[in-house]
Amino acid sequence: MTTKPIVAGTDGSLESLRAVEWAAREAALRGAPLRIVSVAEILPRMSMPPHTVDMETVASAIRVNRDHALAAAARAAAEMAPDVLVDTDPLDGSAALTVTQSGAGALMLVVGSRGAGAFSAMILGSVGRYAAVHAECPVVVVREESVAAHRQVIVGIRDPEDCAAALDFAFTEAQLRKARLLAVHAWQLPRAADSWPSPDVPLGQAPQAAASQRIDELLATWQEKYPDVVTGSDVVHGHPGRLLAGLSARADLVVLGRHDRRDRTLPGPARVTHAVLSHAHGPIATVPPASDSTPVTG
Repeated sequence: MTTKPIVAGTDGSLESLRAVEWAAREAALRGAPLRIVSVAEILPRMSMPPHTVDMETVASAIRVNRDHALAAAARAAAEMAPDVLVDTDPLDGSAALTVTQSGAGALMLVVGSRGAGAFSAMILGSVGRYAAVHAECPVVVVREESVAAHRQVIVGIRDPEDCAAALDFAFTEAQLRKARLLAVHAWQLPRAADSWPSPDVPLGQAPQAAASQRIDELLATWQEKYPDVVTGSDVVHGHPGRLLAGLSARADLVVLGRHDRRDRTLPGPARVTHAVLSHAHGPIATVPPASDSTPVTG
């Protein structure tokens, strides 16, 4: 059994309870403990009374709602995965920042896609977006999860030379689920016709063939570490965000690599991640880069 926990955030909404249940099943698969967190976010100029003061205020009501959300989430997790060790952690502070920080040292952080009501929906949506970009661990945003298992994990590959962490996470998930892994690379036509290698090569054939070969070679290398995972690849012309969001309808999980957020030269991946998180039909994982996520061979 691993000692690292899976962390799930909740605000009491139906969407966050789905995320907690997904996290509980994931903890059961991995033999990991589950830590459920909820944040009492106090609005500007609103003071939180001390725990020892028995006074009904808006701030104290927010804290009570947080505690009720934690209790409901713990019950849902226990019903979903009775053998998983569940711990709850009431927190105070900024929801996005505090939930994101709670994932430090965790196997993954799991959040819902939105909250309860218009205002809470905006807050929890911002939590998911912030965590998906800034958390130290992989983040799973649970959207419209289907009860039926598709037995397929999809991983989006933007750059075959910079996808080790995402592939490691995706292969692990596929192995745990006994699912097929499909690597998807989307490409779009260059703006200038003179960028093609030769006028004799049919439009699109050269980049598609080269990408297919490189991804197949990459998957073969990773299968030395995960020999039981059946793999496939799909190199498609089109917008990667729209393609991956559409493919998510037939996947148990879609995995996206995360690039260094300090690198301002990579606006494209951020737009793709935002598009998939906003329109996917199932859980989406964003995985931070890691220098030690290369396959072990030989």
